[in-house]
Amino acid sequence: MLKFVKNYMVTITGVEIYPLISLIIFFSFFMVLFWWVFTAKKEYINTVSNLPLDN
Repeated sequence: MLKFVKNYMVTITGVEIYPLISLIIFFSFFMVLFWWVFTAKKEYINTVSNLPLDN
């Protein structure tokens, strides 16, 4: 199965850019998430963390 996919992907022109694009997208997403976690206000974090307990 892997040989079939590999041979098919080799025939596509410009296919080598797709792994790079996906790496950039995932890296930027996690960097933005990392930035948001460290810049979020403590009051907001406490409010959101107590939501399941407030019935």
